[in-house]
Amino acid sequence: MTKDPLSASLFEMRLEEIHREHPWLKYDISQADFVALFFPLNYKNGVPIRPDQPPTFPLERNIYLSVLVAFKQSFN
Repeated sequence: MTKDPLSASLFEMRLEEIHREHPWLKYDISQADFVALFFPLNYKNGVPIRPDQPPTFPLERNIYLSVLVAFKQSFN
């Protein structure tokens, strides 16, 4: 895999969807800040690296797992 702007946009859209699915998140973090937790993406040898749990804003386990699923769906 190489850097694919379409996949990155798809991942961003899925992050926005996750933020909308959990309405209480809007009281803790804005949608733009939520997306910014995982961007810019890190690449190793042209392959995107799975995002880690953000140290500045710890997410609940189910939300973080949703992010990982969105990542996997976007970049596979």
